[in-house]
Amino acid sequence: MKLVGLLAVIVTGIMLLYAVEDFPGWADPASPASLHLSPHYITETMEETSVPNIVTAVLADYRGFDTMFETTVILAAGLAVLIVLRRFRREDDHDESDVSYQDMITQTVCRLMAPFMQLFALYVIAHGHHSPGGGFQGGVILGASFILLGISYDLKMILARMRERCNLLLANVGVLIFAGIGFLSLLLGANYLDYSVLSKVLPATTPVEARSLAMLGVEIGVGLAVMAIVISIYVNLASHGRHDRGL
Repeated sequence: MKLVGLLAVIVTGIMLLYAVEDFPGWADPASPASLHLSPHYITETMEETSVPNIVTAVLADYRGFDTMFETTVILAAGLAVLIVLRRFRREDDHDESDVSYQDMITQTVCRLMAPFMQLFALYVIAHGHHSPGGGFQGGVILGASFILLGISYDLKMILARMRERCNLLLANVGVLIFAGIGFLSLLLGANYLDYSVLSKVLPATTPVEARSLAMLGVEIGVGLAVMAIVISIYVNLASHGRHDRGL
């Protein structure tokens, strides 16, 4: 079985290396992306979206379909880890040899750091379309704040604040927020993920401003999904799916 896996990796690697030859040169000014897409994004992003962060405008607006399915892939990865590793057992079926070693100084420092990490994560999400950041980065920082508590205390510290059912609900809600904004665009008579039409339901906004506000909603949805999946993956990997103790 290992030999079959090794052969599959080798064949796939050879195919990818062969395909690289057809790619344009690195930073080639004559490549299609440099001649058509990049100039438009650089010169028109601010006027069309009112978002100074070109990267966020590309990810959340111009290439919104791609980012939405990236978020869906993250959700699928988290669900796959849950399905493969999650084990349910009675509370009396607990291994008494499991002993966690805790340090008061480490716990205190981590507990003081967690709120500041979460505050910074919210800033990264809220300002992702105006400065470096966004839903993916902010979601990871939010998830890391809970993981830090789980490492310094135990999994009970995480699960008391982010129960498994709530965690999975947030992951799905995050993806639904992204997809829901697209469906709302359809209901208002525009193309899917065409945020400009949302100016009809957002008071005192122009189509350009509506695209900016919609991107904020998208970043919030992505942040929720990423945070929930990061926490879920850590909890299941650290406890072998038992949710009883961590690393």
